[in-house]
Amino acid sequence: MGEVGGDQSPHVSSSNIIPTARSIWFRHCLTGTPALLILRWSISRSLRRCVLRPGPLLFDLELDRNLVDRTCNLGLSTIVEVYKSARVLTDDEFVSHVLIKDILSAPYKEPMNPKIAFMFLTPGSLPFEKLWEKFFLGHEGRFSIYVHASREKPVHVSPLFVDRDIQSGKVMWGKISMVDAERRLLANALQDPDNQHFVLLSDSCVPLHNFDYVYNYLMGTNVSFIDCFWDPGPHGNARYTEHMLPEIEEKDFRKGSQWFSMKRRHALIVLADNLYYTKFKLYCKPGFDGRNCYADEHYLPTLLSMVDPTGISNWSVTHVDWSEGKWHPKAYRAQDVTFELLKNVTSIDESYHVTSDEKKMVTVKPCLWNGMKRPCYLFGRKFYPEALDNLMQLFSNYTLI
Repeated sequence: MGEVGGDQSPHVSSSNIIPTARSIWFRHCLTGTPALLILRWSISRSLRRCVLRPGPLLFDLELDRNLVDRTCNLGLSTIVEVYKSARVLTDDEFVSHVLIKDILSAPYKEPMNPKIAFMFLTPGSLPFEKLWEKFFLGHEGRFSIYVHASREKPVHVSPLFVDRDIQSGKVMWGKISMVDAERRLLANALQDPDNQHFVLLSDSCVPLHNFDYVYNYLMGTNVSFIDCFWDPGPHGNARYTEHMLPEIEEKDFRKGSQWFSMKRRHALIVLADNLYYTKFKLYCKPGFDGRNCYADEHYLPTLLSMVDPTGISNWSVTHVDWSEGKWHPKAYRAQDVTFELLKNVTSIDESYHVTSDEKKMVTVKPCLWNGMKRPCYLFGRKFYPEALDNLMQLFSNYTLI
């Protein structure tokens, strides 16, 4: 292979190389030669900076799962379609792909003392600090705490939270400032090399299991728990705008809850990303282009499903009840908090998504942890502050379910 960039042909049309696709198919598919390798080599030689979507950069000859599905046994028509999907990368996209690929391919070296970073995104004080203190006590050295308070300086009632506030900025619901706050928390947490998993929590979040259960659940698997699904309705892909082209096509646009739990490699990608983040900053906001797009619901699901689709779970480990069909999820008052409620939530072992179009298509999938069906949720929201006493009384019981 020659060096990337040696042949400057940025405007080659995919239609011009379809005859080459046919030639390769007849010469190599019919003779049993590994045509995928030849096909990828040929395109990379002629386009240099083209990419087949989905799939990695073409000048890398590793056989990936996405492109292996498009080989000789699928026939000439498939090979031609692969050629048609070839597209020249923009300079920024090219740089982004190289950087992200480097992060994902870096060998993992576990630190002596791997920790989970618990990142609290809150307007001010945390009403459930005492409950979280009960959750954390006895497990010092296995967790880190970071608090982003967007409106006022928090008053901490637990010593575990003292001096854990980070430099914060104003956060507006539905605006890119929500994503900025998430990135700010990740930047602070990534400074500690022992932090290997990063959990975003709100002021209304509570733990649903004991610390050991949560730690083993998150550390014992190699995926990030990012809620992610395709919604063709008005609250999903109707929010997409062609201003995001060419880097983000409508078929790439995803939706999901903002409450993530992610591995260090994905946290690094989120911080390193400028290309896709800028697209959402400019073109995903309330009122833009006649659409109400909310970056915190679309940016991370879209980004991570594009760059590492097999590395995310497609559900969030933070439970939220949208059954009331309102703009905001169900919020639990003190009288709602019972042992039965918590037992029901912690026994859910399937993720549930419904589209926002007229069809209301429901997708139910098992929550698979290392291939085994397990309960989906480690945390829950939204709980009113008045529920604290009931939660404190129930904690030692429901965390053992």
